[in-house]
Amino acid sequence: MVAPDGDRSGVAHSLSIHSPVRLRELRGRTVPTYVCYGTPADCVVVGAYEVFKALPDLVVSGINRGANAGDDITYSGTIAAANESLLVGVPAIAVSLAITWPISDDEPQWATAARCAVDLAAKAHSFDLPTTTLLNLNVPNVEPSLLRGIRLTSQARKRYRDRTDRRLDPRGETYVWIWGSHNEEKIEEGSDLAALRDGYASVTPISIDRTDDVTLARLRERL
Repeated sequence: MVAPDGDRSGVAHSLSIHSPVRLRELRGRTVPTYVCYGTPADCVVVGAYEVFKALPDLVVSGINRGANAGDDITYSGTIAAANESLLVGVPAIAVSLAITWPISDDEPQWATAARCAVDLAAKAHSFDLPTTTLLNLNVPNVEPSLLRGIRLTSQARKRYRDRTDRRLDPRGETYVWIWGSHNEEKIEEGSDLAALRDGYASVTPISIDRTDDVTLARLRERL
């Protein structure tokens, strides 16, 4: 296991190309574990080429504390590590537990997400996925016995509102926290957000090929 030394939420697919990436092994773990002083994507590169000295069979990114569904996948470091895995030629699964972030009194049900991740990882190679596609697994924060099942889903649109929180510091200078909420009444049925809302784990295939083939074909007819 190679993991960042702290929270990297919102860093997306950044690589530390302007500074060295330090690595430290943690002793006393049942699984060889390394702390990476870099981004989630750095963890994949360092793990594959420095720690293991060979490409693994599968990369599992997570379990992240908080859902990575809807438009949040654009910002997600968890998704970025899975994306980086595809770029180096390894199939990948991103796993997230849909618990309120950053502050919540709810007890994280890691066992539920872990069980879903293990089951999905065991089947991953049988899916014969394209080399440009990862699986994005989001699991509701419920006890294993309360999980209603798993749904194959599409990525929802997560229309944000209240994106900024403007404040003054003690010196009277303005600063802004960037955040936002979304309207849960407009969740698309069949999407990852709808599955989580209904108590189901969500599995969404996501491609790193961002070509809009429909629009490309239409533009070719007009050029």
